[in-house]
Amino acid sequence: MALPKSLAGRLRIPLIGAPMFIVSGPELVIAQCQAGIVGSFPALNARPQSALGEWLKRIKDELGEYEEAHPDEPVAPYAVNQIAHASNPRLFDDVETCVKHEVPIIITSLRPPEEIVTAVHSYGGLVFHDVISLRHARKAMEQGVDGIIAVCAGAGGHAGPLNPFAFIKEIRREFDGAVILSGCITSGSDVVAALALGADLAYSGTRFIATQEARAVPSYKEMVVDSKADDIVYTSLFTGVHGSYLKGSIANAGMDPDNLPEGDKHDMDFGKSDISAKAWKDIWGAGQGVGNIDEILPARELVLRMEREFRETLAGLNAA
Repeated sequence: MALPKSLAGRLRIPLIGAPMFIVSGPELVIAQCQAGIVGSFPALNARPQSALGEWLKRIKDELGEYEEAHPDEPVAPYAVNQIAHASNPRLFDDVETCVKHEVPIIITSLRPPEEIVTAVHSYGGLVFHDVISLRHARKAMEQGVDGIIAVCAGAGGHAGPLNPFAFIKEIRREFDGAVILSGCITSGSDVVAALALGADLAYSGTRFIATQEARAVPSYKEMVVDSKADDIVYTSLFTGVHGSYLKGSIANAGMDPDNLPEGDKHDMDFGKSDISAKAWKDIWGAGQGVGNIDEILPARELVLRMEREFRETLAGLNAA
């Protein structure tokens, strides 16, 4: 196992709340970190760009105050997701802002740029990169990332097609850094399963859509609670890259979720102001784990429940 030293003793359970476009904001990140798991958000959620520094200051200040007032509780570090794609015009400014604030963890997506790794390592930060194939993982390893997020079949957002039993083991054979498993993590027992497969941390996004602090609109949260795995559509139409979306939101947008054309990856453009409406604001992302989500909870209550499930599962396995 290769849990980074900077995370040792700071986590209630080995879990990262995944960054979700539009959905993740300071409120959710702060609640997750105060509860003892890594909270994260995409830099692009802070609009305009000048708001990113304000978000980072708020998160740092509130976590610092909470940690001082609760010295016996684990308070986790936070992370910011950077979309390292040529069409993201904010990338340089966003990375510069994160370096200025010394963000503890940077999560990179689409391309593992060496310059981000160098910049973050300059102040002792960590870089985790999400991948959907071993080829992508190897490129990230070459760039010197500290962790690889294996985005497996069934995950929300831009999920990959690989089974975690295959993918985690292939990465572990070649990588001695932190391995993080993404895909249908909705309970503490799922976190135990991720560790059993060889991961150091689990990565959960969809479960935290259905929390009070998430910025998802109420109807989005309710659809997550009401949906099952069969209600997830895996398509490249909306961003040019395959992703997982709620069937109901596609139907509500006037499209037939069972007969969608393929998208073109060359159409992916993070510089467009309407990308949120096109891909995420009206067409809602979620993973196949929705069938295990039954209610909307405060993030802290959810984390504490997952901790109980985590410890009960471990105790049951040890007693077997």
